[in-house]
Amino acid sequence: MIDKKKRSAVLLISTYPNEESIAELSNNLIVAKKLCACISLTKVRSIYYWNNKLEDQEEFIVFFKTTKSRSNSLKKEIKRLHPYDVPEILEIKLDDVSEDYLSWLVQVTTMPAAARLYK
Repeated sequence: MIDKKKRSAVLLISTYPNEESIAELSNNLIVAKKLCACISLTKVRSIYYWNNKLEDQEEFIVFFKTTKSRSNSLKKEIKRLHPYDVPEILEIKLDDVSEDYLSWLVQVTTMPAAARLYK
């Protein structure tokens, strides 16, 4: 029987200052460590308080698709490699995921670290 944590999908969300800061992170997390199966990113406008000042910045929001069994390790790596002092790290549990997508997600995040999807 497959571990329920491996069969549970989660979405981690974080924001980054630029695409360059995401490139190294994604290679490390996806290709090398298999902590997530996929990332999606898009440019956003973020308005927030930081150091008692209202900020209005362009950032990139990143969606990390993974399993519950990999989420804690992924969060630690995001925090360790993130360029911000206080990175946004949000976890959303996904209750309704297509079976085909979930199977792919589990397959990618459980394959050996040496395996490569793309050459």
